[in-house]
Amino acid sequence: MNMQHHASLALSSQATGATPQSLAHPGPEALVLREPAPRAAVAGEAHPHGSEAVPRRPSMTRDPSQTHPLGRWLVWGGFALLLLVAPKLFTSNLSVTMLSQMGIAIIACLSYNMLLGQGGMLSFGHAVYTGLGSYLAIHALNAVGAGTLALPVSLVPLVGGVAGLVFAVLFGYVTTRKSGTPFAMITLGMAELVFAMSLMFSEFFGGEAGVSGNRVVGQPFWGISFGPAVQVYYLIAAYTFVCVVLMFAFTQTPLGRILNAVRDNPERVEFIGYNTQRVRYTAFIISGFFAGVAGGLACLLFEIVTAEVVGAARSGAYLLFTFLGGATFFFGPIIGGVLMVLASVLLSELTKAWLLYLGLIFLFMVMYAPGGIASLFMMNLRVAAFGKLRQLWVSYLALAVTGLVALAGAGALIEMVYHLQLNAAASDELRFLAVTLNVKAVDCWFGAAFILLTGLGLFELTRRQFRQQWGRIQEEIEKDIQRRELA
Repeated sequence: MNMQHHASLALSSQATGATPQSLAHPGPEALVLREPAPRAAVAGEAHPHGSEAVPRRPSMTRDPSQTHPLGRWLVWGGFALLLLVAPKLFTSNLSVTMLSQMGIAIIACLSYNMLLGQGGMLSFGHAVYTGLGSYLAIHALNAVGAGTLALPVSLVPLVGGVAGLVFAVLFGYVTTRKSGTPFAMITLGMAELVFAMSLMFSEFFGGEAGVSGNRVVGQPFWGISFGPAVQVYYLIAAYTFVCVVLMFAFTQTPLGRILNAVRDNPERVEFIGYNTQRVRYTAFIISGFFAGVAGGLACLLFEIVTAEVVGAARSGAYLLFTFLGGATFFFGPIIGGVLMVLASVLLSELTKAWLLYLGLIFLFMVMYAPGGIASLFMMNLRVAAFGKLRQLWVSYLALAVTGLVALAGAGALIEMVYHLQLNAAASDELRFLAVTLNVKAVDCWFGAAFILLTGLGLFELTRRQFRQQWGRIQEEIEKDIQRRELA
């Protein structure tokens, strides 16, 4: 097998945007149909008349940051500018704290996507590395405050990164020896083991009370004491930008490309001479470092670390929001990190049933948009590039209206159930969407169920029409592409 064939394999997933097997094959009922793979996008396919690789057609669904160099500079410049001006636009303490949490969540979700989206490794224990990074960072912070460690507070997150890397070296050697379902089960076992240890060894983990610290230690440097929330935000923003750049750069390296190949076709990677376990192990270690950095930043932001940071719920959150954002695109986990903070901070304040709503949203995305929000954006960007997006706005409006009707009915039923279970002793009535509902009235339950079923029925009819219209547009785009190639 010649070197050109070798390179074609290593670059396969970057050109096609392939996904892990568990996420890449939605059923035919999916709302957003994947356009047929072009002849040139088949990974590693050799020409029947020689060793020349099949010519590749430029992908229409690539990451925005992977386009023209000028466009890449604009994307990164816009990202840096957004990080700089965000606290100027949202000035309240709550807003600044949420922005800081978003930066931490972006690093954590991107580090997790290095396993899931780029390597096809479904991990149920990623919080182990963010959490242990937080614990080591808080102990380092306390050592700085006690004068036993000469380290600037701004470098404490790197202590968390080194801790995440070390534990990834230890645990990853075991977990990455298997792939697929065994890998997922081993990571789940590791997560439960570490969580149990966090409650047993209270000298290090602090028991249920956790370990607290104080980030305002030492003399201020240029007036920066990290006391005000905005100063902590800019430190987190700097780390976020650097980590995002480094993780994107990793996707462009030969290791990042061969990791994509291991995800898509490990047997062929073994055939050309690579050790797939070593590739997964190396990526696991790098992912652990960035996860530890995120944990160290969380330690500085909250100044306390409790056992929940290594719990299964935190690992599940990384998985859920990385998938919702879109694991098949680099910027997908960035969207997921933002949604993670909005859900845990804002949605949890609006309703006690926020986790149930989150589960329903996740179920909806798995059924109708398995590529996540990023895939919806990129597929519609492709349609817009051919000037056909205006043909879909009526269908999108109908989908949105019918979906909101179904959501309103489901929300009324959920809120009444929760009120009946938790607040029935206080009152039989509750307010939902400016409407007073009585949990003891049959007509309220009947009306909510009727709205839900009507919305679902109309949504399904609209979705089927949209799927046919989407298919016709994709056929027109393919014909247009063929005409351009023949011209």
